[in-house]
Amino acid sequence: MKFACSAPTMLLSAAILCSTTAALAQAAASDGDKHFVDAALKGGMAEVELGKLAADKGASEDVKQFGQRMVADHEKLGEKMKTVAGEIGVTPPTMTTPSDMAKKAELEVLSGKSFDDAYIKAMLNDHQQDLDDFKKEVADGSSPAVKRAARQGETVISEHLALIRKIAAAHNVTAANEMKKPDPRGL
Repeated sequence: MKFACSAPTMLLSAAILCSTTAALAQAAASDGDKHFVDAALKGGMAEVELGKLAADKGASEDVKQFGQRMVADHEKLGEKMKTVAGEIGVTPPTMTTPSDMAKKAELEVLSGKSFDDAYIKAMLNDHQQDLDDFKKEVADGSSPAVKRAARQGETVISEHLALIRKIAAAHNVTAANEMKKPDPRGL
């Protein structure tokens, strides 16, 4: 027995399948998943903006190179996350958070070693918080697509955190959450 399908029937079937798949992806995404995707997109945008600033204003070569890597890596992650956002019904944001805008404004007025130190501290804090957030989404998220994107992001952010820690050590910079505990002997 042979079945014949016309082109319009095949197109209609494909459209129904695509809309059903999109509806299932949206249904699998919790409010927490959607919040995570929105926050990750905003954070990624901020990393790109701050990376461009570091590449331009950094006093040391390692800060400039780190800034360039932030731009390249976070643009790639952002594109992947935008795809996931579309799958789960999240409209990609067009701007970063007010706190990220304030951080950028603070860095814009600095130069030289002051800029480098402030940027390094910001990257230490941001990447540690981002890593925690991405790990939480991998562990607790409900959408397979979001969890997959979070897992990929977690890998990249772990690399960034290791790199910025090396840069911080070379510059003798610590961030608030990276400070050493006081020596109980008072030394």
